Amino acid sequence: MKVAIVHDWLTGMRGGERCLEAFCELFPDADLYALLHIKGSVSPTIERHRIRTSFIQSLPLAERWYRYYLPLFPLAIERFQLESYDLILSSSHCVAKGIRPPAGAKHLCYIHSPMRYVWDQFENYAQGGRSGWIARLGMGLFRARLQAWDVASAERVDQFVANSHNIADKVRRYYGRPASVLHPPVDWQAFQASEKSEDFYLMVTAFAPYKRVDLAIQACNVMKRRLKIIGKGQEEPRLRKLAGPTVEFLGWQPDEVVREHYARCQALLFPGEEDFGIVPLEAMACGKPVIAFGRGGVLETVLPLAETAGADKRLARMDPARGEDPSRSATGVFFFEQSAESLAQAIKLFERHRAAFDPPAIRAQVAGFDRVLFKERLKAFAMAALAGTSH
Repeated sequence: MKVAIVHDWLTGMRGGERCLEAFCELFPDADLYALLHIKGSVSPTIERHRIRTSFIQSLPLAERWYRYYLPLFPLAIERFQLESYDLILSSSHCVAKGIRPPAGAKHLCYIHSPMRYVWDQFENYAQGGRSGWIARLGMGLFRARLQAWDVASAERVDQFVANSHNIADKVRRYYGRPASVLHPPVDWQAFQASEKSEDFYLMVTAFAPYKRVDLAIQACNVMKRRLKIIGKGQEEPRLRKLAGPTVEFLGWQPDEVVREHYARCQALLFPGEEDFGIVPLEAMACGKPVIAFGRGGVLETVLPLAETAGADKRLARMDPARGEDPSRSATGVFFFEQSAESLAQAIKLFERHRAAFDPPAIRAQVAGFDRVLFKERLKAFAMAALAGTSH
């Protein structure tokens, strides 16, 4: 079986790349296609594949400013010539699902999100003063065209597998297509429950607008709580200007350093609305609670304190395939207004109920997301796609 894996771009190891890494382990001889590849930015497991890039790679300043070429991405992904493949496995949050599969091949799309820049996250990316006026103007001009392309190109997919029920709902809403659900993996065996709790909160994130790192900084400034932030991204200059003396920027760090910070922190702060969110699972695999904005993928992974669970009936959605039970131990605290004040109140609630969080019990609840299980389920989806049957 000849397999091609298609990913949007290879510029760092974030949640989508953790999934891609599992794809590469499952199909070690697959060819890998991406709009852009910054060499050395992804794991050796990914780097050792034959990586083929688009014309975006050779455009001026592409390694740093590739997002500004967004209107060209559909053309770039469609120009890839994929021939003689039996299976196309796309890993898509932007345009990867728009690849043109060759005749006779099956296209299985693992979708992290419909193109968020032109759908539900458009305001975060293009408005609110976070982008320059040229970017805002360009995104406004091209938004309708990109939305139309995104919907039309969904017809090139034989089967969608969404990373969460949250994204399956969006696939149904935007594309009119059903999607199975397979939650992303966490390397559960690489983490251990920690009883340590030092005097700091933690964020592990790219500095993209929708991550709302600014809310965590503002809340910790006002509360005078220590905050360590592991990550980098386009918002870094603005965020550094916001940060007070209790906020520390650590840049991207190796996996072992990230794990050590999970093990030592009081709790993880997660103020953005995510499609799914692997970082909360990693923190919980270390037995650490998550203080999160109560929308998006965290509703499927974080079990809130009873005091916050009644604030939104959507929190009742659990995954029966993992045998979830509302009587399980709490793994976090939610807040429901995306503001620094609301996050600060959630931090205070966590601090009042700190004793309610049991590290081994929190860690145990992540076992169902283990990487080995993810690869087994993904392989079953791939075999079903090749056979022309749904899974």
